[in-house]
Amino acid sequence: MDDQPVGRRVALLRTQRRMSQQVFADLLGKSKSWVDKVERGVRRLDKFSTIAEIANVLNVDVSVLMDGSSGPSHRTRASRGTPGVDVTEIRAALERYDKISGPVAPSTTPLSELRKAVDHAWMAFQHANYVALAKMLPKLIRDAQTAGSGGEGDTARSGAYLLAEVYQIASSTLRKLGEHDLAWLAADRATMVCQRAGDELLAALATDQVAAALSGLGRVRPALEISMTVANQVAPEDTHDATPQRLSVYGMVLLRGALAAARLGDGYTVRELLAAAEAVAKEVGDENFYWTCFGPTNVALFQVAAEVELGEAARALRTSDGIDPDGYAAMLPERRASHLLNVARAYTQVGDLQRAAESLVEADRLAPNEVRCRPVAQELVVDLMRRTGNPPVPGLMEIVDQIGLSATAGAPRS
Repeated sequence: MDDQPVGRRVALLRTQRRMSQQVFADLLGKSKSWVDKVERGVRRLDKFSTIAEIANVLNVDVSVLMDGSSGPSHRTRASRGTPGVDVTEIRAALERYDKISGPVAPSTTPLSELRKAVDHAWMAFQHANYVALAKMLPKLIRDAQTAGSGGEGDTARSGAYLLAEVYQIASSTLRKLGEHDLAWLAADRATMVCQRAGDELLAALATDQVAAALSGLGRVRPALEISMTVANQVAPEDTHDATPQRLSVYGMVLLRGALAAARLGDGYTVRELLAAAEAVAKEVGDENFYWTCFGPTNVALFQVAAEVELGEAARALRTSDGIDPDGYAAMLPERRASHLLNVARAYTQVGDLQRAAESLVEADRLAPNEVRCRPVAQELVVDLMRRTGNPPVPGLMEIVDQIGLSATAGAPRS
């Protein structure tokens, strides 16, 4: 089975399990047509979360689908070379329960100083500095846990607010690193703390982080349901009278829902949610309320991502070409580099490996951690190397070296 395309492996394993295409599609939450296109190779499987979901339904290791082997999963191989990132201490900080249910010692960090540290962490995230975040988050989580568990009145609410933000930063960072189980834990903690923080919009974003983590774990349908529930809760009665903060949070939840719908292959829902988000974005402009970077430009970036998920690569590339260059240039590095990864995926889908590699290298120059620390980017590099045998553009080999892949790791099988 080693030399077979992924779609053919899926078909063979499904047949061996005496599972019809319809039953298989139902278990995946996809259409029978989608399954048929995958098995015939008409639709490429270039999304790791989708492959992981298929592997789960077929009860096989991801590596069996990726390359026919019986060894460790593709994610394990790709993550092994991530430089300078160790989430062990973050895990330990998140798994502490003494600051949740035990006696609370007075915080030694003034809330003003903690506020500065939280803002610094948000900026590190929006500049895609995940290596630095992995190092600073354990202490930040512990400090925020202490601050968020003590005090009274406004002090207690302020401490809880900061702790909820720290959990959200941790969840977002862990998702980028492919640690979706920990991302879920951090997001769930954030939703609990928000009850004490007393901010409806912060609570909405925390719950939306739960949806994002579930989507990363392959549980896309419940992720979409959560996003829709949250959107209904924070939807303004009149967008013209609503605050830009509410509109930004509402719009961001709509975008998250659109991405989940795309992963389910539900193009109709994708278009509805994107249209709603676009209308809201016109009222806000490109802003960064609640650290969402929400506005017309981010809506366009999410549209490209959704079209890639739907397998509509040509449309995604046209959408990308139509993005306002000034708005795009003003986006923070994480948003731009993440977009370039989606553009690379789109070029891979249409078979333009040269331009896919160029987009990867451009993303790496803009925000190296977005490429070198993210499993989805590492998978793209592996795929390009496997399909070409050599780096298609200068600069790709440097990425290969940095993420710990050998020059021949992705070479085509002879």
